[in-house]
Order: sequence, then C-alpha cells, then structure tokens
Amino acid sequence: MIKVGVVGYGTIGKRVADAVMLQKDMELVGITGRSYSWRMIAAKEKKIPIYALGDDEELRKNGIKIAGKFEDLLGKVDIIVDGSPKKIGIENRDKYYKPRKLKAIFEGGEKASSVDASFVAQCNYDECIGKDYIRVVSCNTTGLSRTLNVINKLYGLKEVYATMIRRGADPWDIRHGPINAIVPVLELPSHHGPDVRTVLHDVEIFTTALSVSQTLMHVHTITAECKKTPNVDEVVKAFDAATRIRVVANDSLIRSTAEIMEFAKDIGKLRGDMPEICVWKEGIGVHNNKLLYIQAVHQESDVVCENIDAIRAAMGFKDGKKSIAMTNAALGIK
Repeated sequence: MIKVGVVGYGTIGKRVADAVMLQKDMELVGITGRSYSWRMIAAKEKKIPIYALGDDEELRKNGIKIAGKFEDLLGKVDIIVDGSPKKIGIENRDKYYKPRKLKAIFEGGEKASSVDASFVAQCNYDECIGKDYIRVVSCNTTGLSRTLNVINKLYGLKEVYATMIRRGADPWDIRHGPINAIVPVLELPSHHGPDVRTVLHDVEIFTTALSVSQTLMHVHTITAECKKTPNVDEVVKAFDAATRIRVVANDSLIRSTAEIMEFAKDIGKLRGDMPEICVWKEGIGVHNNKLLYIQAVHQESDVVCENIDAIRAAMGFKDGKKSIAMTNAALGIK
C-alpha cells in the first residue's frame, strides 16, 4: 500500500483525498488543517485523520480531533500531494520534504522549472516514473494535452491555436469574479501554451484566454493545423475511443456546460463532477488541413485522476496504461 498524505483540503485536495481512499493500492494517512471551516467538518465526518498546520487551538475548541502536527504526518507517509496555493508547495518542499527525502506531487500553480517533471498520464507517464517531485499541470493544460495528444498521434500537429474561455470562479467561491464583465488575459501567449509543451514537448501551440461570468466549466476553441488532412468521422471515433475524453452531442440536447454538469449528476458521477474532457460532436470541423473543435473542461475534477496516476509514477509503478485503467475503474471514469 502506498501511504499518502494530502496537504491542503481545498477544491483539489479534498477530491484527491477522496480518490486516494478509493484506490486498492493506496492508503490515505491524513490531511492537513489550518483553520476551522466546513471542510474540516466534512473531513471529520468522513473519519479522515487531520494533522494541524500551525496552532491547533481553533480546531480543537470547535470539536475537531487532531491526529498530530504536520511534521507527524510527514513521518508516516511515502508521498505527499501538496494542494497548497502556488509557491507555498515549493516552499514546503524545500523546508519539509527535501530534508526528509519525501516524494511529493504538486499542482499546476507551481512553475514547471521548480519540479522534476510535469505530468499528464496519457501523454508522458513514462518520463515521470520514479521522479521525486512531479507537477500535475493545470485543469486547462490537462484538457488541451489530452485531446491534442490524440490528434498528434492520428495526424501529427504542425501548429495549434487555442482560446480558453475560463470560468470566473468555482461554484462555491463568493470572493472572486468577474460578476458582470468579460476579462481578457493581456498576456500573449497565455501561460497555457508554454505549459502544454512541458508534457507535449514538440507541439507548437499559441494560446489566448479570457474570463467570463460563470462558474461551471471552462470552454476551449481549438484550431489545430495537422500534417495530414484530418477527417471528422475519424476524429470523432478517436476521441470516443480515447480514455478520459467524452464526445457529447447537440442532438442529445447537451448544448452547454450547464447541461454537461447536469448529465454528470444524472449518471452518478462522484460529487457530480465531470473528469472527462467533453468535446462537442457538432463542433468538430475541417478546413483544408486545419481541424477545429470545441471542448469543455471541468476545472474542479479533471486533474484529480492525474494526481492518482502521478502518485503511482513517482512511486515507481511502471505500467502507465494499467495505472490509468485502475484509476478510471476506481473513480468511474470512461
């Protein structure tokens, strides 16, 4: 059993903790808590051991049983998944993990240059085997990498242009926006393009991004110039056959991100999440050697399965396809 600790019990951390508990080859040793909140109440009700980051008085006085200090957790695990806000994870590595020779998985907010490798299971599992510090790339980068990897294998890619239409905040988040605006990312390219190249090293990609006033998912519009002339029916079949990609269709009345998320609930997805990247069948088109398609990315969940596979890769599990299959079976992923 791989003994796992999760630092940070937020949007991603809590999902990774749940996912670890569903794996037959992993044990969730515990999570960390810094302050009292409904998240700590949820962890308590799930009987997840909670280790205090800093002073634990507030947690204790509110009835949260503490299993020990952060340092105690580190002494009991084989690997840490660090879901801390960006930069803090790397600070934790230098202060806590490196001195203990403890492996760690970080999230996409950290810089690629600060870790041994960036990770998307379908794209570069093998190059991450045995690495000490692996970064699971962001939700948007994961979404782009999954589908572009399929197209690259099918036709080869010359150049890719993509625009990220990003949700303004997660559904629970009352502190961020925008509320009544469309906000362009005034950085060209947006960070997503260079980030894709940390896992698909030879793909030429240029990205732009903007944020809109909704919370459910991100949407990408992608133009991929291929080395061979693409065919719509072939692309649909390839996406449909690929793991962690789902083809959705207007003719089934899935016309929006809202309907995708409702569909996820109706088919019994964990938390009502949609970890698969959803590509609209009717949104796939070809112009000369250019393939155009539209996809939706559920920002809260598409990287969760990637964290599980990254744990196995770091711990030396060599069969990437088997890891993906194990993770998918445990989490109910196509």
